Amino acid sequence: MPSNPLFYPLSDQVKAGDFRDQVQLALAIADATMLKTLLVNCIPPIVEQRHLKTISTEIGVPTANQQTADGILHFEVIKCMLAEPNQPVELRPTTGGWTRESREVAKLTRHASEIQTLGQNLALAPTISLLAESGFTPKQVENILQLPHDAWYKSWWYAVDQNGNFTIPFLRHIRTLHYSDGTLTIQYRDFFEQEKPVCFASLAQRALVFIKPDGQGFGETLRQINYQRQTLGIYQAVLICNTISELEARGCINQGISLYPAVELVLPTRSDCTHCGRKECVMNGRENSPVAMCYGFLPESEFV
Repeated sequence: MPSNPLFYPLSDQVKAGDFRDQVQLALAIADATMLKTLLVNCIPPIVEQRHLKTISTEIGVPTANQQTADGILHFEVIKCMLAEPNQPVELRPTTGGWTRESREVAKLTRHASEIQTLGQNLALAPTISLLAESGFTPKQVENILQLPHDAWYKSWWYAVDQNGNFTIPFLRHIRTLHYSDGTLTIQYRDFFEQEKPVCFASLAQRALVFIKPDGQGFGETLRQINYQRQTLGIYQAVLICNTISELEARGCINQGISLYPAVELVLPTRSDCTHCGRKECVMNGRENSPVAMCYGFLPESEFV
């Protein structure tokens, strides 16, 4: 693990006192794609790319005793997926009796959940947006909104199996309640074979971000992470580090902590190749250098 080049030390240009500020700044301005790598490419991964829906960060989060956590990742994990329009299982038995297919459908829908509320007293626009974000096509959304009173719209969905694949089918009934003030309430009920779907489409989760200062021991790092996890009520954690020993890496992973290389988050600095002290660079000293931002720029005055 530590032999992975991603865990080699950062450039000398990053001073110890600036390390945490640089990483926090990178997290604060990072786009969704960059933030997703924290959860997908950490070791071990916290979530698979295909299951990750949205993500955002919160930096410098107060905990207790005038302490702060470096950051929190807020993200949604997809747990249920709407089947394609051409995939639904036929629910209608033949007049001559139950077919093999209809018996299989009955098996898949042997249990029913209680009625759940997806959105309550929503205006029309948020209602349409909520259904569209769940995967329904414009035509399907129109059909759901135009249902008669107490009628249900039926659709097939897939839940995640033990291997992380969307292969467990279940039937979902959805209805829309209309009120005199123009608002709507969306309710749903699931019919399933064994395990009840855990949510409508995705679950909101959090992961603690801890930036390990160089030279800080394993025990102190673990103590601070566990304190912040307990205080904030978060179990999942990502440790961003410059370098780490193999034993420390194993210890962190065994304690439910994922690792991520700080080098992936270091921001480039404004460069001037004519005054850079890195003589080994092919652009060094060039007045017409096209390089404007560089990870390795080091002023001659600071070069040792």
